[in-house]
Amino acid sequence: MSRLRLGVLISGRGSNLQALIDACADPGFPAEIVRVVANVPGAAGLDAAARAGIATATVDHKAYPGREPFEAALTAELEAANAQLVCLAGFMRLLTPGFVAHWRDRLVNIHPSLLPAYKGLDTHARALADGVRFTGCTVHFVRPDCDTGPIVIQAAVPVAPDDTPDTLAARVLLSEHRIYPEAIRLIATGRACVEGERVVVSGAGLPDAAVNPKI
Repeated sequence: MSRLRLGVLISGRGSNLQALIDACADPGFPAEIVRVVANVPGAAGLDAAARAGIATATVDHKAYPGREPFEAALTAELEAANAQLVCLAGFMRLLTPGFVAHWRDRLVNIHPSLLPAYKGLDTHARALADGVRFTGCTVHFVRPDCDTGPIVIQAAVPVAPDDTPDTLAARVLLSEHRIYPEAIRLIATGRACVEGERVVVSGAGLPDAAVNPKI
């Protein structure tokens, strides 16, 4: 079986990276991680990748005179590894339209809300302030505008009456760890395809990871 080659971009501990590492450790999973690149020297996720035997690199954004040269170095690392799909996993840099265009429909992100609600930062505090009953997380293909693009998969998480931003974030993170590998599975097997500005998922029923029966 030919496995989809993933490049993962991180800035910190990379808990979603670990979820992808764990999924890819199964020989039957249809993707493999071929390079993990951090923009922060010493990012904890680099150690997780190294322990799994995955090649790593650091491209420090502070070492470049602008965003375009920095992103050119990122692309060089990813293409040197023949990455076919780029996964953002806690990568805390805004990407230029040029980078997004270069990797169009080959660049995915996970965001801790049910997009298009609560784009940007402080998603959990904003959800609690609005009194919503459900929040969640979204895996989507990346477009130039922040937290936009065709949605691959989402998971809904109920909001408890006594939730704080931290407790809600912790529960949403568990769902993130479920749906990111599932999204990669859908893409790698060809079940999820971009048509226009929507993702069409073939096959009957919703992916299992879209349901949160225990919360």
